Amino acid sequence: MTENAQQQPTAPHTELPTQYAPADVEGTLYERWVERGYFAADAKSDKPPYTIVIPPPNVTGSLHLGHAFQHTLMDALTRRKRMQGYEALWLPGMDHAGIATQNKVEQQLAEEGKSRHDLGREEFVERVWQWKEEYGGRILGQMRRLGDGVDWDRERFTMDEGLSKAVLTIFKRLYEDELIYRAERIINWCPRCLTAISDIEVEYQEDDGELVSIKYGEGDETLVVATTRAETMLGDTAVAVHPDDERYKHLVGKRIKLPLTDRTIPVVADTHVDPEFGTGAVKVTPAHDPNDFAIGQRHGLESITVMDERAVITVHGPFEGLDRFEARSAIVAALRSQGRIVAEKRPYVHSVGHCSRCKTTIEPRLSMQWWVKVGPLAKAAGDAVRDGRVKIHPEDMSKRYFDWVDNMHDWCISRQLWWGHRIPVWYGPDGEVVCVGPDEEPPTGEGWRQDTDVLDTWFSSGLWPFSTLGWPEQTEDLRKFYPTDVLLTGHDIIFFWVARMMMFGLYAMDGEVPFKTIALTGLVRDERGKKMSKSFGNVVDPLDWMDKYGSDAVRFTLARGANPGTDVPIGEDWVQASRNFANKIWNATRFALMNGATVEGPLPSPEQMSATDRWILSRLNKTVAQVDAFYEDFQFAKLSDALFHFAWDEVFDWYVELSKTTFQAGGEGAEVSQRVLGEVLDVTLKLLHPVVPFVTDALWTTLTGGESVVIAEWPGDSGFRDDAAEREIETLQSVITEVRRFRADQGLQPGQRVPARLDLTGTALAPHEAAIRQLLRLQPEGEGFAATATLPVAGATVALDLSGTIDVAAERKRLAKDLAAAEKERQQAEAKLGNEAFLAKAPDNVVDKIRGRLAKADEDIKRIQAQLEGLPQA
Repeated sequence: MTENAQQQPTAPHTELPTQYAPADVEGTLYERWVERGYFAADAKSDKPPYTIVIPPPNVTGSLHLGHAFQHTLMDALTRRKRMQGYEALWLPGMDHAGIATQNKVEQQLAEEGKSRHDLGREEFVERVWQWKEEYGGRILGQMRRLGDGVDWDRERFTMDEGLSKAVLTIFKRLYEDELIYRAERIINWCPRCLTAISDIEVEYQEDDGELVSIKYGEGDETLVVATTRAETMLGDTAVAVHPDDERYKHLVGKRIKLPLTDRTIPVVADTHVDPEFGTGAVKVTPAHDPNDFAIGQRHGLESITVMDERAVITVHGPFEGLDRFEARSAIVAALRSQGRIVAEKRPYVHSVGHCSRCKTTIEPRLSMQWWVKVGPLAKAAGDAVRDGRVKIHPEDMSKRYFDWVDNMHDWCISRQLWWGHRIPVWYGPDGEVVCVGPDEEPPTGEGWRQDTDVLDTWFSSGLWPFSTLGWPEQTEDLRKFYPTDVLLTGHDIIFFWVARMMMFGLYAMDGEVPFKTIALTGLVRDERGKKMSKSFGNVVDPLDWMDKYGSDAVRFTLARGANPGTDVPIGEDWVQASRNFANKIWNATRFALMNGATVEGPLPSPEQMSATDRWILSRLNKTVAQVDAFYEDFQFAKLSDALFHFAWDEVFDWYVELSKTTFQAGGEGAEVSQRVLGEVLDVTLKLLHPVVPFVTDALWTTLTGGESVVIAEWPGDSGFRDDAAEREIETLQSVITEVRRFRADQGLQPGQRVPARLDLTGTALAPHEAAIRQLLRLQPEGEGFAATATLPVAGATVALDLSGTIDVAAERKRLAKDLAAAEKERQQAEAKLGNEAFLAKAPDNVVDKIRGRLAKADEDIKRIQAQLEGLPQA
């Protein structure tokens, strides 16, 4: 496809439908792009590489606005680099999403009256693969709707053969380097999904609970502890106090009676306890709380597990067999009957973790799991950013990154699931433990068994930047496209996915970073800035908007809100406005084609051009430079806004309108403007293409006769500038704008023609008289002309004959009333600002507001007085 970028345009086709219909264009165009291989990257190319790997969506997922937002930005980056002559690879794929996918299939089985245990592990996993083939990957088709320019030939899946080999390889290496180990620790446990889950899979919300204060011990040896989880007291193995707390020094080292049990527990001194919080004494349950586990480790305390995997109580007769919440009520009732409840607070609102998949309350639980020792890996990930090998954008997000990698705890990587990469460790009959690599045979014989757990989904997705390129094999793709250039993702997963990719990339690739830049985005919110949630009823399906307004409109709206690192509000009105922009581009290009706009031949010399032509080319080149600078700084909102205002305001509203008189006059001036307009549209459509790919390709191919703007050359800044022409057209614009404002103030209809005399002496506007008259609907003076209103504007004078067009007396009366109101407003503001007592007491924002009212009143008075002076004399 490299030759296509140098294609010579043929004579353009000038036929365009009268209206733009996205549905008639988008699907056909996308399939044409894919069939022609525009998105396929060539590892053997001598072009410089540019690589982005897509954050792999879950195989269970569908396109939501967050996906559409990030995909739009990644697509824009990749399309621009492709046009700039890079061998651009945007690599797609999906994550196997362990818990989410297993839940989907288990729900199917439940409808059949079965569980996974009825099938057994092998048959269940086969069933999941069947589900994946039938239902998984809906999002891939939806990505096509959005226009994602990904290399579909390189699509990867975190459970495919190549990525599975990468997972086994890095597990074995980490294990042999003693960076993976097995240990009993406190983990987040979901009693519904029956597995450990990662921190990112825990959602915290404010729940109504209860805080009860319980008296432990007897007589002088009494302590009061407060808890929201009374059921865990059955597993208490100590009470902790601060070593400097004088209230309890006499109890440290003694044993006190644990209520409802026949056990005594020690009082220990630990600096973790805050003596200022509550009673300054805390119950210690090492098997059911991470902080308590740490205290237990320091003091050699026993860890007693009091709940099974379904959060059912397993100890102490009266409560055994009760669900944890049933046990909580029963235990509080029993303590109350013994007089041991000294205080109760209901409701007690506090933050509680829930499983993000099933919304079940998470239970901290002591469990034997596999862990990654993250210390040296996290240090390397921090150093790579500190020494500049990886840039975080925006830079102020670096602090959040360092806060995480500098304080990272060891990572629990095992999950009690059947769907996922099974841990490659075998246990022998005599306690042997063998880790098996991808090309090794597992041990066989009686008594050998493989670990039943699978790896955390984030373990395989952490390898994504290099495993998708063929690692551990030294492939052409890996040599050409690694390290990747940009990771563009939401700031909400900087701690989880981004940090893991950094750790694994640096480890596996001998210190070579996985990406050069981390570009962090915000989250998409509704038009009021509120988080989108099903419970709020404000979730939007982007496909609905695409059906209604077209994919370009959705993309442009999202890009125009994309300020680095900040959240993006979006509403349907904004998408509708973007659809109007697409229509404007269509209609303006159609007008240009009908008036002979062309890209054929070289541009005329500046001497052949009018000031209007030179102005628009000067503005065009400044816009090219501005857009390039914004792209390099990931300022998508600013570059989209710059393109919007240049295209709509300067090209369509001004240049096209100013050129109408030139086209009507014909001759050499018209031919020059036809070529200039063709050039401006050619470049503008290229600049817009990465963000709004469909409408721009349909228009560009029609305008130029070229094969596709996808493979066209990105426009460069030619360096042409004409500040004098820009000042001349700015003067022209000010004349037209001021007279239009005056006409509107006088109540004249936009199309109403008015006799006028123009005095352009001493200005550079003489060549523009015809355009001024046409745009302002100004007739020649004619016989009997009477200048009833005279407007001095920018050195020119526009005299209008308004006799017979307005009711002068009524207009004077209306304006006099407005003037009186403005003068009253000014007097009131001046009075307050002149009152020293008021200024001394009023807040700064109130004073600023009054100053603003005064300034506006002054402006209104000046404007109304000018209108009165411009009216015909009675």
